[in-house]
Amino acid sequence: MALSLEYVAKETGNNLRRNVLMTTGAILCVAVSLTIVGIALVLKQGVSRATLQWRNGVEMSVFMSATATPDQTAAIRTQLDGLKGTEIKRYSYCDQTCAFKEFRTMFANTPDFTQSVSQTDLPPSFRVVPVNPQLIEQVGNKFTAQPGVRDVEYAKDAIRGLLTVTHYAQVAFLTLAAILLVLAVLLIVNTIRMAIFSRRREVAVMKLVGATNWFIRVPFMTEGMIQGIAGGTVAFAVVYLLRNVVFDLVKKQSIFNNLIASTHDVIGTGLAILVIGAVVGAGGSAAAVSRFLDV
Repeated sequence: MALSLEYVAKETGNNLRRNVLMTTGAILCVAVSLTIVGIALVLKQGVSRATLQWRNGVEMSVFMSATATPDQTAAIRTQLDGLKGTEIKRYSYCDQTCAFKEFRTMFANTPDFTQSVSQTDLPPSFRVVPVNPQLIEQVGNKFTAQPGVRDVEYAKDAIRGLLTVTHYAQVAFLTLAAILLVLAVLLIVNTIRMAIFSRRREVAVMKLVGATNWFIRVPFMTEGMIQGIAGGTVAFAVVYLLRNVVFDLVKKQSIFNNLIASTHDVIGTGLAILVIGAVVGAGGSAAAVSRFLDV
């Protein structure tokens, strides 16, 4: 018996209409769980942007003044070269072009702000990795009062609060999301089970006239997938609208003010949420069919 798109659409629509309340409950459960997953993912992306300058083991940044002379910059470079192998493992220089690129990446979601700042407004910096993390303050003190140096920032002070807050937030979000996703799968399984039970005689007749296992399974799996995608769509909208609210709450608990996720990041997260929703829905339906459909 051939499986047609028209048949799948018709049967899926009938199943959804027969179990409106259960279907709505499953969609809402998927939506809530995927919203939490989405917030955790966007939060992770925001932290990644906020800690951009501290990657690759950098523990100290020596920020030069935007008006520092070439001689002053060269003097700092010479001093850093003299410390390599004893107190410094390595260092790199981020000029104003590099700083402007980082700035645009970190604040990609606030174009009005990035347009108001020019490349010449941003300070270049030396990114320093010490031989031993315990030496970082000792090294930093050697540059604090040097001519042309605007500020010395330490990674442990800059990101400790942010990473602590976001770590516990992500663990809590993902744990709760996992629990809710399990509940969503159970709801989808129960919805499909009820649909199968209500059509048990029709299914028996279909088997007698030669319907294959997949001919019977596909409409039910499509129903579950639609429920998952619907829930993911709702979650996508909520994450898109509430991301800045979540970031503001995190900012209050840390010293970072540049915790931002771009629209591109949020859209990417939304697509991931839709895929997860579809997989959860189809997977729950497949489990229900395998468990409750005797074919």
